[in-house]
Amino acid sequence: NVQPPEKPLQAEEWNRLRESFRSPEIFEEVMFNSMVRCNSPIDVAKSLLTHVAKSNGDIAYSLLVKYLALCVQQGQTSEIRDMYDIMKIRFKILESGAYNLLIKGLSNSDQWRMALTLLEEVKKIMVPSRTNYESCIKAASRHQEMNLAFELYHEMLAKDLVPTLDVLQAFFDFSRGMKGAELQKELFGILLYLRENQIYPHKTFMRSIKLWFESIPGGNWRGHLTNIKDSGQCPVCNHQLEDSDLTEEEYNNLRERIIRDVIHGTDTFRKTSPQEFEAFQTFVENRFPFDIVIDGLNVSHIKPRKMQCENLFDAVNCLAKENARLLVLGRKHMLINSSNWKREIMKEMQNKADFFFAENISEDDAFLLYATLRSGKHCKFVTRDFLRDHKACLSDSLTRHLFRKWQRGHQIVFSPSAEGKHINFLPALCYDCVVQTTGDTWHIPYKDAFEEKYSYRVPRKWLCIQQK
Repeated sequence: NVQPPEKPLQAEEWNRLRESFRSPEIFEEVMFNSMVRCNSPIDVAKSLLTHVAKSNGDIAYSLLVKYLALCVQQGQTSEIRDMYDIMKIRFKILESGAYNLLIKGLSNSDQWRMALTLLEEVKKIMVPSRTNYESCIKAASRHQEMNLAFELYHEMLAKDLVPTLDVLQAFFDFSRGMKGAELQKELFGILLYLRENQIYPHKTFMRSIKLWFESIPGGNWRGHLTNIKDSGQCPVCNHQLEDSDLTEEEYNNLRERIIRDVIHGTDTFRKTSPQEFEAFQTFVENRFPFDIVIDGLNVSHIKPRKMQCENLFDAVNCLAKENARLLVLGRKHMLINSSNWKREIMKEMQNKADFFFAENISEDDAFLLYATLRSGKHCKFVTRDFLRDHKACLSDSLTRHLFRKWQRGHQIVFSPSAEGKHINFLPALCYDCVVQTTGDTWHIPYKDAFEEKYSYRVPRKWLCIQQK
């Protein structure tokens, strides 16, 4: 770890520093890294580059990239342009790291159109990165060139690059107060993209959406934050939200596809034997329909300070009200009396629910999906997992969409506020928790904070926007 000098040095001073350094052969690399970290003045970095050029006759690519990183960090536009010219002459093709820096640096400057030229150059040799596109999109939006920004956005989606919430928010921020039916259609398109992909904006993004709607010239839109009633009615506009139920046909299609692609697909039997799964199917056929299927092992970890069998016992007691028929998916090790699994508690639970004990290495999700879907449309399931992998096994977007919708309406989740003695579950919602519109209203579910972790938890907070 070296401390960069505070002012430019002469050749002999650099040489002295280099000689006193433990591994002189990597001195320049280490020194440049340190300069980037400490955000050293450009002229200090330049004096080292000059020294290297004089001593070696040229400068290695890696050092030029590090110097470029420092220039970008400080927004030194003319230096960035010079670096581009130098690098283009010396190296016919640059790699993605250099392009990322050049595009980022130029797009944040008054020379932002040059970043677009570089993007075109990148396209000839590779698929540009998400960052490349987003730097250019933000630059175009910042200069109110919304058509260009949207053109880049669509190109990015066509290349299967997933936009960050940050760039989606920028569209709403920079379109504020702007006229145009085409622009409105594009922004509505982003809201529908959130719907399609079950993305919940965080609070700051939600505010940008609200402010944009309210700034549409002559639009008369008003936004209010609210909580939807359990019945699915919005207290602000009295509108009834979309039902979370699938039609009979949708449900049957989804069930067939999941059983075919996910359960009998290649991935299930890696962690469970075909014999075990057959035994499970027979077990279900003899006992279904169930009302609630519980991922026992998953639920037993709800409260880390409690014994696992107690957690499961609390959950079963809580869910067994109204004579609901429960199926708990367990593991064989739960039947061996141990500090976490007390035999008498297990016995008592088996009076309240059906149990299927799988081998200790089995994958629960396939069992969970099979038993729930086999029991029919009314059956709900309990797990703290997101079942993400299964969505990926479904080959077409319509089925993925149905799977997500079914999941939103059937997954009972643990209530995060249940810090007390009892376990509470949030009931599955009868309305669908996704962005939705009727034309003169929009309802947008949002999260308090930016988070990836609990994506299976549907938000309980909504933005209602109506046109007066």
